[in-house]
Amino acid sequence: MNEPTVEGRKLSRSFGWLALLGTLLVIAGVIGLVYTGVATLTSMLLFGWLLLVGGLVGLLHAIESRGTNYFWLGVVVAALNIAAGVVVIKHPEGTAEALTMFAALLFLTGGVFRLVGSVVVRGPQMGWTLLQGAFGLLLGLLVLFDWPHSSLYVLGCFFSLALLFDGLGLIAFGLGGRRIVSMVSGRLDETAPTSDEPITSPEDERK
Repeated sequence: MNEPTVEGRKLSRSFGWLALLGTLLVIAGVIGLVYTGVATLTSMLLFGWLLLVGGLVGLLHAIESRGTNYFWLGVVVAALNIAAGVVVIKHPEGTAEALTMFAALLFLTGGVFRLVGSVVVRGPQMGWTLLQGAFGLLLGLLVLFDWPHSSLYVLGCFFSLALLFDGLGLIAFGLGGRRIVSMVSGRLDETAPTSDEPITSPEDERK
């Protein structure tokens, strides 16, 4: 077995693992869309643990760089991340409500700015910008009017959609990569000399 074939099989196996990971993410995204409340709490707990672990890592880096001008800044930032992570882990429902309110305000302000900007500028993409602004404004109002009940499904829905689209992207990348590797490996096998064929050098051809 020649070396290109072995490397091709390794690459194909790696792309297969990516496709498998994408499938798992798609399944998790679909389950999250069905159980948005569980997905919201899960995303909040993951967010809290990320803040906590990031704060601890930042604190270790700050301790290693003691004596520099950025020591106290690193300690303060790490302490804030640790405190925020503890709060999020202990109160995931309250954190979800606060983040949902923040997201609704972002949708509202973004929609208003897009609507006003498209009317003032009147560029070639005015219709598309108006549609984006109206959609953002409507989404912000819907989330805001249903708050705090909307905090039970908004963040979970966004989290699940992110998992779903990331999984679909990984599946497409993995299957496409495996197809390309199989095509290249097939061409290499066709052009590679067989064991029965003698390998001639340029000097033998001249003779």
